[in-house]
Amino acid sequence: MTTTQAGLEELIDSCIATRESRYEDWDTLGFQAKAGEQFRRAQVRYIGSGATGNHDTDNRILPSEHFTFSNMRLPAGAIGPEHTHHDVEEVFFVLEGTLEVTVHDVEDGTKTASRVLGYRDLIRVPAGVPRSLRNIGDTDALFAVIIGAQKPQLPTYPPTSPMHGVTRD
Repeated sequence: MTTTQAGLEELIDSCIATRESRYEDWDTLGFQAKAGEQFRRAQVRYIGSGATGNHDTDNRILPSEHFTFSNMRLPAGAIGPEHTHHDVEEVFFVLEGTLEVTVHDVEDGTKTASRVLGYRDLIRVPAGVPRSLRNIGDTDALFAVIIGAQKPQLPTYPPTSPMHGVTRD
């Protein structure tokens, strides 16, 4: 297949999402603040919208084919509540700050294992395993979130999660 220079230029430009064209969306998970301000966090979308809801009208997002990629900003002391992605694995890659990542037992969410991750540390959480995050540092934590599907299902919140019963509206 032969491509013109103009075609290559258009292709590469359609595959770039610059830092300057992104924004921190503090509203997409804003419903979680109903359970407390410590659950407030921002998503910065790059590829697809992750599992935070429908963002089809955001034309800055690169289309997803096989996975989603975003950044999440978690203020000092803030918590990403226990939740489960039943259909996909999820990866967290720390860019700034310190995160405590916890996995919860599927049958008994009170049984947990935690690890502290810092700059350039990564964890992959398999589908179906409940997980939570906590910023244990004194500055914001910024981390990449990769979810292994073009359009993942919305997560669920087990009974042991502070989000259990909290609605998005």
